[in-house]
Amino acid sequence: MRYLVTLKVTAQPDGPPPADLMDAIMKLGQEATESGSLLDTGGLAPSSEGARVEVSGGRLIVSDGPFAEAKEMISYALYEVRSKEEAVEWASRFVRLHRDLWPGWEGEADVLRLFGPADFAPPA
Repeated sequence: MRYLVTLKVTAQPDGPPPADLMDAIMKLGQEATESGSLLDTGGLAPSSEGARVEVSGGRLIVSDGPFAEAKEMISYALYEVRSKEEAVEWASRFVRLHRDLWPGWEGEADVLRLFGPADFAPPA
Protein backbone atom coordinates (compact mmCIF):
# COMPACT_ATOMS: atom_id res chain seq x y z
CA MET A 1 0.00 0.00 0.00
CA ARG A 2 1.20 3.49 -0.75
CA TYR A 3 1.07 6.27 1.81
CA LEU A 4 1.78 9.93 1.21
CA VAL A 5 3.16 11.67 4.29
CA THR A 6 3.12 15.47 4.42
CA LEU A 7 4.84 17.74 6.91
CA LYS A 8 3.28 21.08 7.85
CA VAL A 9 4.68 23.52 10.38
CA THR A 10 3.43 26.67 12.03
CA ALA A 11 6.89 27.66 13.24
CA GLN A 12 10.36 26.28 13.50
CA PRO A 13 13.49 27.37 15.36
CA ASP A 14 15.48 30.27 13.97
CA GLY A 15 18.43 29.40 11.76
CA PRO A 16 19.17 26.41 9.62
CA PRO A 17 18.69 22.84 10.84
CA PRO A 18 21.71 21.43 12.69
CA ALA A 19 24.15 19.30 10.69
CA ASP A 20 23.49 16.33 13.01
CA LEU A 21 19.80 16.47 12.13
CA MET A 22 20.48 16.60 8.40
CA ASP A 23 22.89 13.64 8.69
CA ALA A 24 20.31 11.64 10.65
CA ILE A 25 17.58 12.45 8.09
CA MET A 26 19.87 11.28 5.28
CA LYS A 27 20.60 8.02 7.12
CA LEU A 28 16.90 7.43 7.81
CA GLY A 29 16.09 8.10 4.15
CA GLN A 30 18.82 5.71 3.03
CA GLU A 31 17.51 3.02 5.37
CA ALA A 32 13.95 3.49 4.14
CA THR A 33 15.07 3.46 0.50
CA GLU A 34 17.20 0.33 0.93
CA SER A 35 14.29 -1.46 2.61
CA GLY A 36 12.14 -0.67 -0.43
CA SER A 37 9.73 1.42 1.65
CA LEU A 38 10.63 4.95 0.53
CA LEU A 39 9.71 5.73 -3.07
CA ASP A 40 10.16 9.53 -3.21
CA THR A 41 10.67 12.64 -1.07
CA GLY A 42 10.89 16.33 -1.70
CA GLY A 43 10.68 19.79 -0.29
CA LEU A 44 7.80 22.01 -1.32
CA ALA A 45 7.77 25.72 -2.19
CA PRO A 46 5.75 28.10 0.02
CA SER A 47 2.11 28.74 -0.85
CA SER A 48 3.11 32.17 -2.20
CA GLU A 49 4.54 30.31 -5.19
CA GLY A 50 1.54 28.00 -5.65
CA ALA A 51 -1.94 28.04 -7.12
CA ARG A 52 -5.29 26.58 -6.14
CA VAL A 53 -7.55 24.99 -8.76
CA GLU A 54 -11.16 24.43 -7.71
CA VAL A 55 -14.67 24.10 -9.04
CA SER A 56 -17.31 26.44 -7.63
CA GLY A 57 -20.81 26.83 -9.02
CA GLY A 58 -19.82 24.71 -11.99
CA ARG A 59 -16.96 27.08 -12.91
CA LEU A 60 -13.27 26.29 -12.82
CA ILE A 61 -11.44 28.85 -10.67
CA VAL A 62 -7.66 29.24 -10.48
CA SER A 63 -6.25 31.39 -7.66
CA ASP A 64 -2.59 32.26 -7.19
CA GLY A 65 -1.00 32.07 -3.73
CA PRO A 66 -0.17 33.04 -1.12
CA PHE A 67 -2.96 31.46 0.85
CA ALA A 68 -4.10 32.35 4.35
CA GLU A 69 -3.35 28.94 5.89
CA ALA A 70 -1.54 29.26 9.19
CA LYS A 71 0.62 26.25 8.31
CA GLU A 72 2.88 25.81 5.32
CA MET A 73 3.35 22.36 3.82
CA ILE A 74 7.12 22.02 3.57
CA SER A 75 7.84 18.47 2.46
CA TYR A 76 6.44 15.08 1.53
CA ALA A 77 7.48 11.43 1.44
CA LEU A 78 5.88 8.61 -0.52
CA TYR A 79 6.11 5.16 1.06
CA GLU A 80 5.23 1.69 -0.23
CA VAL A 81 4.58 -0.38 2.91
CA ARG A 82 2.55 -3.35 4.11
CA SER A 83 0.38 -1.43 6.59
CA LYS A 84 -0.64 1.92 7.98
CA GLU A 85 1.29 1.07 11.13
CA GLU A 86 4.50 0.73 9.12
CA ALA A 87 3.91 4.14 7.51
CA VAL A 88 3.27 5.64 10.94
CA GLU A 89 6.52 4.14 12.22
CA TRP A 90 8.61 5.73 9.43
CA ALA A 91 6.85 9.09 9.94
CA SER A 92 7.33 8.90 13.71
CA ARG A 93 11.03 8.23 13.33
CA PHE A 94 11.34 11.29 11.09
CA VAL A 95 9.57 13.56 13.58
CA ARG A 96 11.53 12.17 16.54
CA LEU A 97 14.77 13.16 14.78
CA HIS A 98 13.56 16.75 14.65
CA ARG A 99 12.45 16.73 18.27
CA ASP A 100 15.66 15.14 19.51
CA LEU A 101 18.25 16.89 17.34
CA TRP A 102 16.93 20.43 16.76
CA PRO A 103 16.73 22.42 20.00
CA GLY A 104 13.54 24.44 20.11
CA TRP A 105 11.61 22.13 17.77
CA GLU A 106 9.67 20.40 20.56
CA GLY A 107 6.40 21.98 21.52
CA GLU A 108 5.78 23.49 18.08
CA ALA A 109 2.51 22.69 16.31
CA ASP A 110 4.07 20.44 13.71
CA VAL A 111 1.73 18.12 11.86
CA LEU A 112 2.51 15.00 9.90
CA ARG A 113 -0.39 13.62 7.90
CA LEU A 114 -0.62 10.24 6.30
CA PHE A 115 -2.81 9.75 3.29
CA GLY A 116 -3.36 6.09 2.53
CA PRO A 117 -4.96 4.07 -0.19
CA ALA A 118 -8.66 4.43 -0.81
CA ASP A 119 -11.10 1.90 -2.09
CA PHE A 120 -11.90 3.58 -5.36
CA ALA A 121 -13.86 2.10 -8.17
CA PRO A 122 -14.38 4.38 -11.17
CA PRO A 123 -17.97 4.63 -12.39
CA ALA A 124 -18.94 2.03 -14.94
